[in-house]
Amino acid sequence: MRAIGVITGSRSDYGVYLPLLRAISADPTFTLHLLATGTHLSPEFGMTINEIEADGFRVAERVEALLSSDTPESIGKSMGLGTIGFAQVFARSRPDILVVLGDRFEMHAAALAALPYNIPVAHIHGGEITEGAFDNALRHSLTQLSHLHFVATEEYGQRVIQMGSEPWRVTVSGALSLDNVRTIKLLNRGELEARVGLSFARPPILVTFHPVTLEYEDTEWHVSELMAALQVVDLPIVFTMSNADTNGRSITEKMKEFVRQRPSACLVDNLGTQAYFSLMAQAAVMVGNSSSGIIEAMSFELPVVNIGTRQTGRIRPQNVIDVGYGCGEIVAALRHALEPEARSRLRGHANLYGDGCAANRIVAKLKEVPLDSRLLRKRLSAAGKENQLSP
Repeated sequence: MRAIGVITGSRSDYGVYLPLLRAISADPTFTLHLLATGTHLSPEFGMTINEIEADGFRVAERVEALLSSDTPESIGKSMGLGTIGFAQVFARSRPDILVVLGDRFEMHAAALAALPYNIPVAHIHGGEITEGAFDNALRHSLTQLSHLHFVATEEYGQRVIQMGSEPWRVTVSGALSLDNVRTIKLLNRGELEARVGLSFARPPILVTFHPVTLEYEDTEWHVSELMAALQVVDLPIVFTMSNADTNGRSITEKMKEFVRQRPSACLVDNLGTQAYFSLMAQAAVMVGNSSSGIIEAMSFELPVVNIGTRQTGRIRPQNVIDVGYGCGEIVAALRHALEPEARSRLRGHANLYGDGCAANRIVAKLKEVPLDSRLLRKRLSAAGKENQLSP
């Protein structure tokens, strides 16, 4: 049996992982070692480790790493604590393959700690670009630390190969979160209203907004402009909690202030995948800067107003309207997105990020790849050699 270690650090990556966790758990050739860290262990962010255990998964290890602050210093210290914590875990028990997802510093800490133990790392969602966040550097660093790559599109796969990875290591699996879109039973309107505590007699606006970490000094202005724009639109509004990133607390405080003044608005700390996707299915528009607006929203034919630079560089489906941070730009885009024609133009278009069968492709590769020196000894691909600077 192969022991597959999976790192989860937040509600968002856990929701993405769900189809893979179920597929690994159901396969008799695997044992699942789930390692929880980050906001999963934080009461401020809803102690979402309880959700993991309620879903029937055993958490093999808890790695406390997140300091109760959102300054650059505390984020840097959290990175170091995470690396120390995972190094201690791997001293006790080493998985045969370690799975990490995306671009978060918690994932990077785990992959870095795995390096001296010669633990093969499998990375999901490499090759993408998000120019507005330091996560971009973490994602590309994870590519270099990893031995297997599961990418969302052909273009992202080619980028991983251009960065030096041999083609046999790269699998175009599609986005894992789209497996959830295909399989999860969505809540109806009444169930969703009870879940969030608002009436949806009119379709709501879903707001998911996170700090732009390369512009964190401007976070207060970013969120103030967004709140001013939302005042103009007379629809129910559901805010989701900001990430545990630099200056994330200032966003949460602005959201709480807005909700106190607007009875038709609410802030939820942890919707869970089912309720979040149900909101996408029933929302009139999504606004913010989350990757879910780029990757999943198209599957619900949901118009998205994407604000600022956080997602700059990602492949754009037809549902995305890109705007700057100013109130006027956001209001104009919201009005355009709320026009009936905006939604009707999305009907029948496939999602560029996959077909909802990623977990099967990932499991097949994890099962068949030999755990030998070839896997650990990374050689520069031909495309990577071509990209090297001439002497």
